[in-house]
Amino acid sequence: MDVQLFIPCFIDQLYPQTAFNTMKVLEMAGCRVHYNPDQTCCGQPAFNSGYWPEATRLAQKFLNDFNPEMPIVSPSASCTGYIIHHYPKLLKEQPVELERHQQLRSRIYELSDFLINILKIETLPGSFEHKVTFHDACSALREYGIHDEPRRLLRMIRGLEIVEMNESDTCCGFGGTFAVKHTSISAAMAEKKVVNAMKTGVNYIVSTEASCLMNINGYIAKNKLDIRGVHLADILSGALT
Repeated sequence: MDVQLFIPCFIDQLYPQTAFNTMKVLEMAGCRVHYNPDQTCCGQPAFNSGYWPEATRLAQKFLNDFNPEMPIVSPSASCTGYIIHHYPKLLKEQPVELERHQQLRSRIYELSDFLINILKIETLPGSFEHKVTFHDACSALREYGIHDEPRRLLRMIRGLEIVEMNESDTCCGFGGTFAVKHTSISAAMAEKKVVNAMKTGVNYIVSTEASCLMNINGYIAKNKLDIRGVHLADILSGALT
């Protein structure tokens, strides 16, 4: 199957290896991956901060950068969910772009959703001899709607054991500019998330969202804790051993 790879700006700028690992996972699953180097931010940061005209221009660019007839896969449920649910608000007075979005919205997927529900894979190669816990990011769970999919993929990895933490679906405190505008609250939420994870005795906190992991790993690094947040794609690709 031919697929297009959408890499959110956050991953492109800060975690490029996760982008390469996403491509590797898709190729392992039998996909031919196409990447348009002209792609850029989907506009979610501008939208969430109230800059809707700027977000609209980015939405228009996104629609021009991707073929609405070919599946689009991304290692972020947050950005993908935003594109699906919020672009219509920006494009409601632009019928041509709105129609293009209607074509595209049913063909854009977060990575684990695509692998489980579209490709319906049942096995993955590689091993990871560690215990992990999973952080359900707010947007991934509540807006995009994934929960079991990443866990099912992790269970396919030989040697990996999932240990669920308390309040896995509680916010980590990132929330985009929330972490900047409300630093102390954000830090307290990250602390609670990491403490809950450490109580399970695991080595890794896994998530589909690089932004959440940045906030979580920031707290871990500041406090020199023996645990690490990692992206789902990094484990599935075999990049971590």
